[in-house]
Amino acid sequence: MADPRVAVYTGSFDPVSLGHMSVIERSRRFVDRLIVGIGVNVEKASLFTLDERVGMLRRLTTRFDNVEVATFSGLAVDFVRECGARLMIRGVRPLTDFAGEFTMMMANRQLAPDIETAFLMADEQFAHVSSSLIKQIAPLATDAMLAGFVPIEIVPDLRAKIPRRTP
Repeated sequence: MADPRVAVYTGSFDPVSLGHMSVIERSRRFVDRLIVGIGVNVEKASLFTLDERVGMLRRLTTRFDNVEVATFSGLAVDFVRECGARLMIRGVRPLTDFAGEFTMMMANRQLAPDIETAFLMADEQFAHVSSSLIKQIAPLATDAMLAGFVPIEIVPDLRAKIPRRTP
C-alpha cells in the first residue's frame, strides 16, 4: 500500500541546479520522506554519469533527514509506485515547461491513475535556469557566476567536465 506521506521528485539532474535544490527543499517540508529519483534517459547524452549525479545529490541533501536519492530506468510512475509513494513532485518553470509537463501528467494519469502529480513553480530567480543553459554558459562563466545557477559545492564537479575558457 502506498504511503501518503512519501513523495518522489524525478529528474535527470544533469547537473543539479539551484532550481532543483529549491524544489527539493520546499517539497520535503510537505512529506515525511522525499525520494529524489534520478532517471536514466537513453535518448539524452549525459554530461555526468549516473554515479556522479547520485554522488552530487547525496552530498547536497545530506543535511535533510527526510531526503533520499535513488536511481531508476523506465517509467517514472512505476518508480513512484516501487517507492511506496503515490505522489510525484515536478518542478516547472513558467511557460517553458508547462505544456510538456501537462502532457506528461496526463499520460502518467492514464498509465497510473493512483499516482498524483504535484507541480511546484520554480522560484522567480531560477525560472530561467535549465541544465542546458548551465552547460552553455559554463565555458565562459567564472566560478562565482556559475554559483548563481548551481550549488557552489558542485562547481568543481562542473569544472572537471567543462573547464573555463579564458577570452
